[in-house]
Amino acid sequence: MNIGELLDRTAISLRVGATDKHKALAVIAEMAARSFSLDAGDVLDALLEREAAGSTGVGHGVAVPHARLDGLGRMRGVFIRLESPIEFGSVDDQPVDLLFALFAPANAGAEHLRALAKVSRLLRQAGLREHLRKATSADALHALLVQDAAVRPSAA
Repeated sequence: MNIGELLDRTAISLRVGATDKHKALAVIAEMAARSFSLDAGDVLDALLEREAAGSTGVGHGVAVPHARLDGLGRMRGVFIRLESPIEFGSVDDQPVDLLFALFAPANAGAEHLRALAKVSRLLRQAGLREHLRKATSADALHALLVQDAAVRPSAA
């Protein structure tokens, strides 16, 4: 599995104006609903349920919210960049502005965990985070994520 298989260009948004965690997750849910033919309310409920178990803020301004969803045929992703960082309850107590949400089919097994690990390792790279914050289009963001993952196969 590679990032290009998870993340369509249409599931990327930059300049998102969410002012808190709930609003950011609601934007992600709406994008997932549109991109993957799901119900936005169901997606948001699943994301909020996962966040209630513990924050998905992994540090350095990054969060990797995730959920298992009925009606999803394969692993999928949504990426948003916020206009302004928000409090997310991250492990390092830093606000979040980069969110890569992962969605797995309800019956997904280890594939879900491998995808989470891959995305987390990818976004730990300081240089990539800097480029993601400076990118000016969804196409540029997509290229950065896909190319960086391809260049660093050890991050798989």
